[in-house]
Amino acid sequence: MMVTRTSFVSTPDGRELCVESGGDPAGPVVLVHGGTPNSRHLATPWLSDAETRGIHLVSYDRPGYGDSTPRPGRTVADCAADVRAIAAALGTDHLASWGISGGGPHVLACAALLPDLVYAAAALASLAPYGAPDLDYFAGMGQDNVDDIKLFLDDPKAAREKATRDRDVYLSLTPDLLEMGLASLLSPEDAAVLNPGVASFLIDSAKDGLAPGVDGWWDDQAAHVGHWGFDVATIGIPVQLWHGAADKFVPFPHGQWLAGHIPGVEAHLTDTDGHLTLFARVPEVHEWLLGHS
Repeated sequence: MMVTRTSFVSTPDGRELCVESGGDPAGPVVLVHGGTPNSRHLATPWLSDAETRGIHLVSYDRPGYGDSTPRPGRTVADCAADVRAIAAALGTDHLASWGISGGGPHVLACAALLPDLVYAAAALASLAPYGAPDLDYFAGMGQDNVDDIKLFLDDPKAAREKATRDRDVYLSLTPDLLEMGLASLLSPEDAAVLNPGVASFLIDSAKDGLAPGVDGWWDDQAAHVGHWGFDVATIGIPVQLWHGAADKFVPFPHGQWLAGHIPGVEAHLTDTDGHLTLFARVPEVHEWLLGHS
């Protein structure tokens, strides 16, 4: 078990953010934006790599998850102010960042809006903006995610009720049941890496994130399909992008769209990756980020 530290950061508008960190507290800061639903928790392999490289690896509960104060109506762009508050609390004015899945849009927000603070960013299996005219948002997406997003858009009341029921399922989930619960989303590539360690991390992280209720999960969904509050075309810092053709959680066209719209992006669009397989790409991401420090 890797040692982590938990702390609380106060935001200028009076909220509290719960922060987790590990690795070398004196090293360069790399801030992680977790997926959806999720929490501040960092996977052991990521922490081990951070320790080996001398990285101070940091993550946080987005508002409404875990022990962070909810922020109803938040946009993706609103995370930039929270990251700035965390950086100030850490005493740094220079950090790198990566985000995966539902955290992808948030790391891209920081890349666009915090170029004075964030010197390099990486997005893994990131969603693209909903409603982009040149993107088929649902093409290749697993049916469970398609159904949930369309219900959110068509009937918010019913979607909120379903989210509450789904939260109850998460809170009682065990690793041996996870594969069954993700049946429509797991490609063979992802099923092959869904070992007990990965399953336990996904479940424990989601359980802690959802412990106070569905606010964080609900607000993530609203932020993802609403206007993000920034344009990826304005990003001016180095960005690395990873997306796999076997991803059914966030399908390949999302990565292709981002690769075509982020200026100067270093895109790794692979035939061999799915969604969960990208967990193993984190050491490569860390190496790339440190190369831009």
